[in-house]
This record gives sequence, C-alpha cells and structure tokens, in this order.
Amino acid sequence: MINVTLPPVKSPAVGAVRNGAVTAVVCVALAAVVAAMSSLNVALPGIARATHATQTQLAWIIDAYSLVFASLLLPAGAFGDRYGRRLALLAGLSIFGAGSAVAMTAHSAAELIGLRAVLGLGAALVMPATLSTITGTFASEQRTRAVSVWAAVAGGAAILGLLTSGIVLEVWSWPSVFGLNVVLAAVAIAGTLRFVPESADPDAPRLDVSGAVLAVIGMVTLVYSIIEAPSHGWLSVRTVAGLAAGLVVLAGFVLFERSRRAPLINPRVFARRGLSAGSLSISVQFFAFFGFIFLILQYLQLVRGDSGLVSAASLLPMAAALMPAARLAPALVARLGARAVCTGGLVLMAAAFVVLAQLTGTSSYWLLAAGLVPLGAGMGLAMTPATSGITSALPAASQGVGSAINDLSREVGGAVGIAVLASVLTSAYQNRLHLGHMPAAQAGLARSSVAVADHLGGAVAAQAHTAFAGGLHLALLVAAGMALAAAIAVAALLRGQDRPAIGARA
Repeated sequence: MINVTLPPVKSPAVGAVRNGAVTAVVCVALAAVVAAMSSLNVALPGIARATHATQTQLAWIIDAYSLVFASLLLPAGAFGDRYGRRLALLAGLSIFGAGSAVAMTAHSAAELIGLRAVLGLGAALVMPATLSTITGTFASEQRTRAVSVWAAVAGGAAILGLLTSGIVLEVWSWPSVFGLNVVLAAVAIAGTLRFVPESADPDAPRLDVSGAVLAVIGMVTLVYSIIEAPSHGWLSVRTVAGLAAGLVVLAGFVLFERSRRAPLINPRVFARRGLSAGSLSISVQFFAFFGFIFLILQYLQLVRGDSGLVSAASLLPMAAALMPAARLAPALVARLGARAVCTGGLVLMAAAFVVLAQLTGTSSYWLLAAGLVPLGAGMGLAMTPATSGITSALPAASQGVGSAINDLSREVGGAVGIAVLASVLTSAYQNRLHLGHMPAAQAGLARSSVAVADHLGGAVAAQAHTAFAGGLHLALLVAAGMALAAAIAVAALLRGQDRPAIGARA
C-alpha cells in the first residue's frame, strides 16, 4: 500500500458548497479541452469545402491539437505545481479561448492547423490543473468523489462534444464549433476567478527546463511518427526511424532525470505498482476509446449513411452508461477492491468490442447499442480507480505532474489507438476490395477511401461497404485483445496489494 501524506486544505477553506462549485468549474474547463479533441470531426466536410483542404491537411487539423497537447503535458503540470494551479488554469483557458476566437476567422487550412496547435498549448496547461486542483486542495473524504466526477466528464465530454457540434452545425457553419470553445472558456475563466483557490508548493524547486525540453522533443518525435505511420506505412524507413528517435530521446530523458536532484518527474515513481497499473489502464482505455470513435463515426456516416448529428446521437448510450458507472466506481472499490474493479472494467470493455465487431452494413442499431452500453460502463468502472491510482502515488507537491502523467497516458494512448486501429482497418479494407474489372486509376481511388468508393456508387459502393465492415470487425477485435491483455497485466500488478491501493483512499 502506498502511504500518501494528505495535503492541507488551502485558504480560503473549501467547504462542502465551495467544493461543489470548484468541481463544477474545473469540470467545465475539462469538458472544453476534451470536447475539442473530437468535436471538430463533425465539421470537417464544411472545413474542406470552405478552405479547399486536402485529406492530409484535414488530418492535421485534427492531429495538431493532440500532438502539442500530449507533448507539453509534463512541463505544463510541473509549471502548475510550482507557480500555481489556478494560474495555470487561467493562463491555459485564456490561450484556448483566444485561439478559438481567432480560428473562427481563419480562411485556410494552414491557419487552422497552426491555431489548433495553439489550442493544444492552452489545453496542456488546463487539463493537469483541473485534476491537480481537486487532488491538491480537497480533503481526503471529498477527493475520491470529486475524482469520480472528473473521470466521468473526461470520458463523456468527447461524445457530448460531438453531439453538441452536430446540433450547432444544423443551424450554423463550421466556425460555430470554435465559438463553443470560446463560450466554455469564458464560463470557466469566470468560475475560476470566483471559486477556485490557488494551490502550489512554495518550496518547489526551479522548473527542470532541460528535462522539459528533452520530454517535449521526445514526445513530439514519437507522437508525430505515430500519427503519420498509417500514411507512410508502419515499417517504412521514415516511421521506424521516427519511432526509434523518439524512444531514444525519451530513454535519454529517463537517464537524465535519474541523475537530477530536482527532476521534472522521478522515473522511479513507476516502480510503484499502483501508478504503473493506473497509467497502463488509462493508456489502453483511450487507445481503444479514441480509435473506436474515429472508426465508428466513419461507419455510421459512410456505411449506414447517417448525418453527423444522427451519428453523434447514436453514441449517447455509451456516455449514458459511462457517467453513472464512474460515479459508482469509488463505492465498488471500497467494497470489492481496486484490483477487481479495474480488471472488471477492462474485461467488460473487451466483451463490448467483441459485440461491436459483429456490426455489418445492414446491422440493426440495437446491435450497436448492445455494445455501447457495456463499453461505457466498463470505461467508467476502470477509469476512476486508475486515475486515483496515479495521483495518490505522488505527494501533494507533485499533483500537477501526477495529473500530467494521467493525461499523458490518455493522449498518447488515444493517438496510438487511432493510428493502429485505422491502419488495421485500412489494410483489411484494401485487401477485401476486389476491383479487377475497373480501370486502375478508378480502382486506386476506391481503395484510398471508403468515402471515394461510396461516391462512385453502384456495385463499387456496395463492395466497399462490405469491405469496410470487415476491416472494422478486425480492428475492434484488436481493441478487444488490447483491453483483455491490459486487464491481465493490471491484475498482476495489483496482486497482493491492499484494497485501497487504487481509488479507495486517494
């Protein structure tokens, strides 16, 4: 069991009413940056028409946010620990809101790519500060409950962001999606100024700038290579060299940090099995979750022919199951133990992906719903204790870094999940598409994308839909295998530990 010294409640005192207000404010901020990861997917057709963006540019309009976000999480978390989490929250929300306001006036894909990177910078400051504000200022009896709310919002906001964007786009054009960011950022800034207390470690050492630079270089190289891998091939020289370079730099970062008196993060903390289990669980959950969202939206819109709004609304059963399961998780941990709840949630996710892998082009919506409900419930159960396991493994002075580890696990897992599952689906789709009767140029276009094949119509579109469903089947079985493997690994890591090792006492 990890012994954790509970941080003192900062002045002004955070009573029950104020705790609720602080939780609400940080969850609004969290919802803004999480929804921004997914909500723009619904607006891509309008952006393409308005900016004449290529397919590669459209991909980078989405990915630039995740790349900067993931790469800056560790130094941003350390910044909040040293200089103030409230300050980090206000700075991040200001950057996020201002960048979104400028993006509403953008006229080119290049502008949007650059502005999405700016939003990623703001989000990197915001997300660790939301969780570390809770873990660094709340007393222990309120902390676990607040973390469960945070976890529910972290999981559900991506889906609710898609739905909200779909509704807004029924009335306005794509800039309105960025307008939502502006509104949420303004509300969160006002709430932060009114309710959120400052918390920081006055005795914290100077920020480890050298370590931060190494971490950023390593993460940018690694995540960039992962995002680009499906385009260039996982075994191409470019991809292999990029992945190897990123891993080498990160290995150098680990060695450098081990020798520092005041490191950005002490690599030895990963020897704590609660933190390692939590980080692994979060990574795999979002590997599967973001990969699934990326693929299922294409299935719904291109194979089933649903609109963006209907596609987003179709995923609501997952959010409806995730949020109450996340709230229930602390009570289950106290009763059954963290090991049972973490592994049970991951096994439930694996079973859900097996059900969802049965989808075909003509499947009833009820088959989709039958997979979405256990998928959401499994994520809700696994996420809360995993998040508490990471944050409770570190002292109060390092809660920003602990939150950043949680968020980094999430972002890197999501980036890898999209890249890997998209690559699996694309390969299977192309192998199952037999177009020998077509001219080579047209066949090449059809193989490049199910959207292009669908535009060609007739027998080509029908065959493409079948091939896409076959690729989806294989990709979701890969997701199921990953979730099951993670369940086994987490169970092994937590074997023999006391029940409160993750989540029951944060």
